[in-house]
Amino acid sequence: MDPIEVLYEDYEILAVNKPAGLLSVPGKSEDLSDCLLERVEIAFPTARLVHRLDRDTSGVMVFGLTAFAQRHLGQQFEKRTTKKTYVARVAGQMDDKEGEVDLPLTVDWPNRPRQMVCHETGKPSVTEWKVIRSSEVETRVRLFPQTGRTHQLRVHMLSLGHPILGDPLYAPETSEGFDRMMLHAEELRVSHPESGKGIRLRAKAPF
Repeated sequence: MDPIEVLYEDYEILAVNKPAGLLSVPGKSEDLSDCLLERVEIAFPTARLVHRLDRDTSGVMVFGLTAFAQRHLGQQFEKRTTKKTYVARVAGQMDDKEGEVDLPLTVDWPNRPRQMVCHETGKPSVTEWKVIRSSEVETRVRLFPQTGRTHQLRVHMLSLGHPILGDPLYAPETSEGFDRMMLHAEELRVSHPESGKGIRLRAKAPF
């Protein structure tokens, strides 16, 4: 079991760099019991969950170390006052330098846990994106989700015709060429529960 990298720690909050391939919380079966929350609680017994990242996504996750901090941080996510930045490598060359995807998402029930675009029952979902660099075969982008739907970034990039490389669910044809999904939560900005001061939590992408 590799040690978890601590990015920030004080008396109220804890931020760590979640490895790709590790669940945020325990799964439904015993073989899925290993998760980030369980590992964090070994060193920080009072750690409380605030948000999640997909198993195949790496990057910044923040925990409350008190009930007050958990509630305060949770409200920031709920009210969308947090600022999230992701880095991804996607298939193909994107022609535009930046843009926005505004497509409602809902669960694809027959194919759970897949999500899909649905203009009738989907919940509002918005992602802004900006190209970092591109080649004929792939593009490196920064993604700025304005909402926090399940698999939002993965489905939105797929909808543009540029799925995230190594994604086992939405781009399985690329999985063999990559040892992980090329999506990383690079930066998270929150307000400190006690002081209200803005905190910038950052973990460099490993790819």
